[in-house]
Amino acid sequence: MSDEAKHTAVQDKATEAARQARLVEQAKLLTEALPYLQRYAGCDFVIKYGGHAMGDAAAMKAFTRDVVLLKQVGINPVVVHGGGPQIGKLLEQLKIKSEFVNGLRVTDAATADIVEMVLAGNINKQLVQGIQEAGGTAVGLCGKDARLITARKAGGKRAPNPDSMIEKVVDLGFVGEPDKVDPHILRLLSGSDIIPVIAPVGTGPDGMTYNINADTAAGAVAGALGARRFMLLTDVPGVYDKNREIIPEISFSAIDRMIADGTVTGGMIPKIETCRMAVQAGVEGAVIMDGRVPHAVLLELFTARGAGTLILRD
Repeated sequence: MSDEAKHTAVQDKATEAARQARLVEQAKLLTEALPYLQRYAGCDFVIKYGGHAMGDAAAMKAFTRDVVLLKQVGINPVVVHGGGPQIGKLLEQLKIKSEFVNGLRVTDAATADIVEMVLAGNINKQLVQGIQEAGGTAVGLCGKDARLITARKAGGKRAPNPDSMIEKVVDLGFVGEPDKVDPHILRLLSGSDIIPVIAPVGTGPDGMTYNINADTAAGAVAGALGARRFMLLTDVPGVYDKNREIIPEISFSAIDRMIADGTVTGGMIPKIETCRMAVQAGVEGAVIMDGRVPHAVLLELFTARGAGTLILRD
């Protein structure tokens, strides 16, 4: 055998060894996932998917494949999505100005129409199509469908008054909060092969349409279902401690201490409170995790380490 042939044979042997090593690693991952598959079979999982992550086509494709996989292994995923960036982009194109108070969009009648069009229309159907292209079956819903989410008008938010040192209360317009969630339609779908995809738009007792914060809507849906997990996909890896390390698991009492001592601040506070309310309403555990990480949902559910911060009762 020539030196060149020997060299080729060595390369082929190394390539085959590497392939076998990858297969063994994949088999190990499957065996690691087995107890979690058994534990979660037949359980409801509510996943909040953010508007920022939806701007990345590759990330959305990976997410929809993961959701289909959950359904295929016997878990009942319910997806609630946001769409703030997409709403903002269309409003800008239409030259409709938006005012924000403490991070919440003031929604007038014109903006409410755009919000419903974007959330319950374009974005919702993109996710439905993505799930179906991944081999699943999905149906798009919003809070109006089957009286899924009845909204109440959100209370006015305090904002600095430029004309004085006294804060003023700003009416947020057609911004609502979940008042009642009727999970009947979701329970019907959980017994089928259909994955619900929910836009956070609801109807108030006055018959008006209200824009609901997607985190809040998802937490309320999870609580009404008594879901096994509420997974809040966001743009941070989880809850940090004072050393900027991710906390794998946190209790209610620890949350209170961390808010009081300033460890948890800003936009993380409403996310944690949404998770806490979901757990208080009957969810076993809520997870804050980075939706930008490929297959974050699978890493959280089917590995020992998980992929975010799990919030549980004391």
